[in-house]
Amino acid sequence: MAKYVPSPHDWVREQVDLYESSGGTKGTTLLDTGLPVVIVTHQGQKTGAIRKTPLMRVKDGDNYILVGSQGGAPKDPAWVHNLRAEPHIELRDQTIVRPMRVREVKDEAERARLWTLAVAAYPPYAEYQARTKRQIPVFVAAP
Repeated sequence: MAKYVPSPHDWVREQVDLYESSGGTKGTTLLDTGLPVVIVTHQGQKTGAIRKTPLMRVKDGDNYILVGSQGGAPKDPAWVHNLRAEPHIELRDQTIVRPMRVREVKDEAERARLWTLAVAAYPPYAEYQARTKRQIPVFVAAP
C-alpha cells in the first residue's frame, strides 16, 4: 500500500487536513473565498506515493471537471502528470468520497463546453489561460 505524502505547500496541506479531519464539513472552500473545492487523491507518477490536491469544484452532471491551471504558470501542475499516468483517483466532495476514473479532454468541442462551465464556476480560469502560452489541461472525472 502506497504511503500518503502531504504537499510541501502549507496552504494545500492545511486545507486537505482540515477537509479530511472534519469528514468533509470544514475546509470545503478555497482559502475561505466561499468557492467550493473537492479533494482529489491520486498516485504520484515518479514516487508512487499517495497525493491529495484540493481543486475547484466544477460539476457536469455526475462528472467533475478538473482544471490544471496552476494560476497560469508556464508548466502544468504535478497532479496533471500523475493523472495522465494513472487515471484512477478518489474524489472527496464534502462528505461524499468515491472512486473515479479521469480522462483528459482532447476533443475541442467538448473541451470548449467544459471550459465554459469551469470559467463560470471559477472566473479566474480565463485570466490564467490568458497569462500562459500552454493550453490549460482539462480532465473529466467520472464515477
